[in-house]
Amino acid sequence: MVNFIDVSELAGDEVSAEQVERLCHRYFWAANYCAGKDVAEAACGSGAGLGLLSSTAKSFRAGDISDPILERVRAHYGDRIALLHFDAENLPFDDASLDVVILFEALYFVPDAARFAAECQRVLRPGGVVLMAVPNPDLYDFNPAPHSTGYPNPPGFGALFTPHGFDVRCFGYLPIDAVSIRQRVLRPIKKLAVSLNLMPKTMAGKALLKRLVFGNLRTLPAEITSDMISYAPPSDIPADRPDRRHKVLYCAATLF
Repeated sequence: MVNFIDVSELAGDEVSAEQVERLCHRYFWAANYCAGKDVAEAACGSGAGLGLLSSTAKSFRAGDISDPILERVRAHYGDRIALLHFDAENLPFDDASLDVVILFEALYFVPDAARFAAECQRVLRPGGVVLMAVPNPDLYDFNPAPHSTGYPNPPGFGALFTPHGFDVRCFGYLPIDAVSIRQRVLRPIKKLAVSLNLMPKTMAGKALLKRLVFGNLRTLPAEITSDMISYAPPSDIPADRPDRRHKVLYCAATLF
């Protein structure tokens, strides 16, 4: 089994300001779907958004496949959040018991993504929604994470979820033409490094690369708060074709 703590950024790690912004944005987006609902998050990772979601949901549970990661999240939240050990292919929830399932920045680690989609169909009530966020794999300088199994683009989300009775809606966040000049200048260099398999694999190596690309780094918070960014909704994008204008893809798959 993969030891995801070795490839995960956790509270206290050095990250770019953009990463903090992306973290906040996806959970602010999710909160709009969760008010008064029964919600679960799979592969919760560092758990930074759990407090925000639990404060708006009717009920909220979360979990991860990594016990070392869960121990760190429990150390922060204590008894505030019900945290469980489970994987996304085997959701420990009753049939038709949830309104929202969340899987952020983790679908590409799931060995059988179609099985996750089938599990979502099982545990969601009619009208329930699966919320997902992934890096955009169709950008020319895309760099897959170690241990990843595959990254969906908008048509890929449809291929996964439509056969299980879902209507798929896709969104784009963080336009590539809005990033810093420094990032735009370094994109061809990143592309070359990716093609030559020279991208760092360790967290320490990634931190050095981020400092080069983004400049000063920030500490990843254990819990985000509503004042960390100025939120604007992501942009609707076509679900039937690749998108090459945004760094991040969101998907809301609604069960008929």
